[in-house]
Amino acid sequence: MKLLKLLTFSAVLTVCGQLKANDMTVTSPNGRLTATVNDDNGLTLAVSLDGKVLLAPSPIGLTLANGTAIGRDKKAGFGLTATMTDDTDAPFYRQRHIRTVGKQLDLKLGHGFGIQIRAYDEGVAYRFYTSNKRETIITDETADFTFPADSKCWLAYSTNDDKPFAMAFQNYYDETTLSQARDKYAFLPATIESGGVKVTILESDLRAYPGMFLKADGNSLKAAFAKYPKKMAYYQWRGMSYVAETEDYIAKTTGARTYPWRVMAVTEKDTEMPVNDLVYTLAAPNQVGDTSWIHPGKVAWDWWNDWNLKGVDFEAGINTRTYQYYIDFAAKNKIPYVVLDEGWYDSSKGDIMNPIPAIDLQGLIDYGRQKGVSIVLWTVFNVLDEHLEEACEKYAAMGVKGFKVDFLDRNDQTAVEMAERIAVICALNELFVDYHGYFTPTGMSRTFPNILNYEGVFGMEEARWAVKETDMPKYDVTFPFIRMMAGQVDFTPGAMRNGTKENWVVCYQNPVSMGTRCHQAACYVVQDSPFIMLCDAPTNYEAEPDYTKFIAAIPDEWDETRVLQGEIGKYIVTARRKGDTWYVGGQTNWDARTIELPLSFLGEGDWATDMLIDGINANHHAEDYRLDRQVHHSGETLSIKMASGGGFVLKLGKLTIVNHL
Repeated sequence: MKLLKLLTFSAVLTVCGQLKANDMTVTSPNGRLTATVNDDNGLTLAVSLDGKVLLAPSPIGLTLANGTAIGRDKKAGFGLTATMTDDTDAPFYRQRHIRTVGKQLDLKLGHGFGIQIRAYDEGVAYRFYTSNKRETIITDETADFTFPADSKCWLAYSTNDDKPFAMAFQNYYDETTLSQARDKYAFLPATIESGGVKVTILESDLRAYPGMFLKADGNSLKAAFAKYPKKMAYYQWRGMSYVAETEDYIAKTTGARTYPWRVMAVTEKDTEMPVNDLVYTLAAPNQVGDTSWIHPGKVAWDWWNDWNLKGVDFEAGINTRTYQYYIDFAAKNKIPYVVLDEGWYDSSKGDIMNPIPAIDLQGLIDYGRQKGVSIVLWTVFNVLDEHLEEACEKYAAMGVKGFKVDFLDRNDQTAVEMAERIAVICALNELFVDYHGYFTPTGMSRTFPNILNYEGVFGMEEARWAVKETDMPKYDVTFPFIRMMAGQVDFTPGAMRNGTKENWVVCYQNPVSMGTRCHQAACYVVQDSPFIMLCDAPTNYEAEPDYTKFIAAIPDEWDETRVLQGEIGKYIVTARRKGDTWYVGGQTNWDARTIELPLSFLGEGDWATDMLIDGINANHHAEDYRLDRQVHHSGETLSIKMASGGGFVLKLGKLTIVNHL
């Protein structure tokens, strides 16, 4: 495969300056953010904004299996600074083009290792590297993040107390202070606020290395990593593999390489958070090459609605006739994909190479092709991996366009390697992937653009089994500010049964979302998701064709994204542009609110505005909505009411006057 060299470097090399003994600094292009490395007593990193401490001096380093302590047993050597410019197209990302400029400090640490520290206007990042060609075994990595006393934080904890590194990376955020945080491992991202400035900890370019967890310790967050698997075992159900025994180290590699970027995104306004691009820009450039065969789009989904068709003359379920109906529905609404979720093969046997007798897979693929609808297949990660080349070759030849890959549920080194291996072989067969049951993304969709989506989010599936106290509307206006900084989300929205805070009920077979119908519709604009589900049953959508047509027509690729208003945990208003048309989506928590939306972000003139807004009775009946068309001028300010758990979507198209002579 050809490596596309999309990253350009403009380097001005100088000897690193010393502020005081053993202080080495690099400052962002705008001069506001400064990262300071010190090696007085082991390597530490500090970060300041306009001279104000964001991150106090915090230990960083690597410990090797032979006892070598990188960053602790030798002084840092000769350092160079350089200006780094990344100017690239970003297919299927929240905006079409990205340009970032940062300053880099490169220090030699001895033993063939070094460290690169970059300061951008948007944050600070660092990574270790080695020039050694022999095998390197890392027993641990030190990454402490020490913040000012009583800093506020948002942490998503592991849901597995017995095996904290083995879980689905899905949880709501504990909004607390560092000193009061639970004694539990949290997965990334983690956001910390002090003095009105937020620092969000992420990682990028995670390859052949375990992902990072954090645990609070006083005013610090200390990194932890899953150990390298020594022995694997299988759950009988789904044939899913799990780690049965581990080595006493975290990573094992051979040859010269870089290690993952540790990213601290810095934001002074909440509206800056969902559009911070550091994770994407720090990842390795495209290794797939041509992406013209990759087509994002919406997908009619079966699992969330439990195959619940009504008013049909056949028994709905995992069978050919049911999926023909899904294909017919998708074709009518110009939805390009239908996913066959769990059940199309016997998952108890891990038999991915053979569909069950009730499914005529080739017949469905051919039927869909006639109607402009393609098929995507669900599978378990390790099951696909164990049949990787033969499965990809077989199903690509049949006409399948991609896989929804599920239940990785870990981020140790071999799990990370599996995810990359699947992306590579799928790309060679022109198959895209949707990584469900997956850890928080780390920029792999830049390196492998055929990865269209990732879960790692407390998504709509939770509504099937949540308790009434679960506050999903609050989560819906929290994770775009935190989790979405890392990349796309497979949230799977589109519920047609909707409940208010008072009347929502849990129902596994006929599930209900928390919040209004318009809150659900706004997901298609607020969320970064180029491969996004319509999660409800086709017959539920067909009962409301105008609404269905509206959400199905919302674009899946964007030229530009802005967050116009918002406050983490309260509400968000996002604007996205496709060509000359703008879409604006807004969501609120359980608090009803009215926002004032200036239209000054539009170009001059009049704009035809399709408005999907909460109905007058949406506070009592969450499915109440209004869809109408108005004309507005870019100088106007719209007053928009959102019901409790509500939302809205606007589509704004420029009106032109045509003279007829």
